[in-house]
Amino acid sequence: MFSAEVIKARLNQEPFRPLRIIASEGLSYDIYHPDRFWIGWSDIQIGFAHPDHPDIYNKTIRITMSHVVGLEDIPAKKSSKKS
Repeated sequence: MFSAEVIKARLNQEPFRPLRIIASEGLSYDIYHPDRFWIGWSDIQIGFAHPDHPDIYNKTIRITMSHVVGLEDIPAKKSSKKS
C-alpha cells in the first residue's frame, strides 16, 4: 500500500514523468499530466480527457488508497525519426 505523501512526492517531481498506477485487482491507469490526478487521504481520483478536448476531463475513476499496489514510470516513447 502506498501513502498519499509518497504518491504526491512522485507526482511533484520535476520535470514531471508520466507514471502508471497499479491497483490490487490488476488494473493499471496511466497518468500523463499531473493536473488530472487528485490525491486524498483515503483515495485517489484520476481524470481522463476526451480526445476532442484534451484539456477537459470526460470521466473520472476513484481508487481506494489501500488498493494502490504499484507505481511505475511509463517508458518514453521512441521517436520514429531516423537520423
